[in-house]
Amino acid sequence: MNFDFPTFLVLATAITGGIWLSDALWFAPRRKDSSATAPAPKTKEPLIVEYARSFFPVILAVLVLRSFVVEPFRIPSGSMMPTLLVGDFILVNKFSYGLRWPVLNRKFWPIGEPQRGDVVVFRFPQNQAIDYIKRVVAVPGDELMYRNKTLYINGEPMPQMILGEYTGEGAGRGLTGLTKAFEQLGDVQHQVLFNPRLPDFGPGCQVLLNQPITVPAQHYFVMGDNRDNSNDSRCWGLVPDRNLVGKAFVIWMSWDGERSGLPLAFSRIGKSIH
Repeated sequence: MNFDFPTFLVLATAITGGIWLSDALWFAPRRKDSSATAPAPKTKEPLIVEYARSFFPVILAVLVLRSFVVEPFRIPSGSMMPTLLVGDFILVNKFSYGLRWPVLNRKFWPIGEPQRGDVVVFRFPQNQAIDYIKRVVAVPGDELMYRNKTLYINGEPMPQMILGEYTGEGAGRGLTGLTKAFEQLGDVQHQVLFNPRLPDFGPGCQVLLNQPITVPAQHYFVMGDNRDNSNDSRCWGLVPDRNLVGKAFVIWMSWDGERSGLPLAFSRIGKSIH
C-alpha cells in the first residue's frame, strides 16, 4: 500500500490551520472575556490549539516546498544506470514544467516543457500511485524509431561513442555483459548501457519501434539509460503531460548497503544529473 503523502500534507495543513483560525476568531475572545469578568485564574489555551498553532507553519512550509519548489526521491532500481544508481537520493525541480496544485495535479501556471535529454519523474500511467524516473528521448511532433540499439529522431541517428564494457557496483553488480556508451540527444550528452547480445525489445514490450512512430501533442516518449533493463515507453506507451512531476537535477546522497566498503558514496554527493 502506497502512502499518499501529498494528501496527508494538505489535510494536516487544513486541520491544523482550521483549528488555529477557529480558536483565534471565536474561542480565544470568549476565553479573554470570561477571564476578565471572573475572579478565577485566566483560562488556559486548549492543548489541541497549542499543538495546531505550533505545527501549522511547519506543515504549511513543507507543503509549499514539496509541491512547488523541490521534492526528494530515492532511486529503487537500476533502470537509469549508469546515470543514476540504486540508492541514489535525488532532488526534483517541481516548477521546471509548470506549477501544479497538490493532490489534484492540475497545472495552473505553465512555465516550461520537457526537452530531449531531460531526466524526469512522472506518475506511472498504468498506476499513478507509483512514481517513475526516465529520460525524455522524444517530444511532441518527433518521429521516433529504435533499431540496433540506436535511437533515430526525425530520421537522424543519435550519435553514440562506445566507451567499453561496464562493471556495475553495489546492487547493480549482478548486471553483466553490458556496453557503456555516450549518447547525444540534442544538446545533452549522457551515458547509456546496452547488451549487444540481446534484442532491441524484451518479451514484455508491446510498443515496438522498429517502425517510426510520431509522438502526439502533450505526450512524451521516455526510456531508461540502462536500455536493456528498463520498463519504459517501449513497453507501456507514452507519458501524458498531466503525469509529469518534475525534472531531476542533483544527487544529494547515495546509500547502497550492497556496495563494497562504505555504503555511502561520497563521490556522488552533489553530482548534477544530466
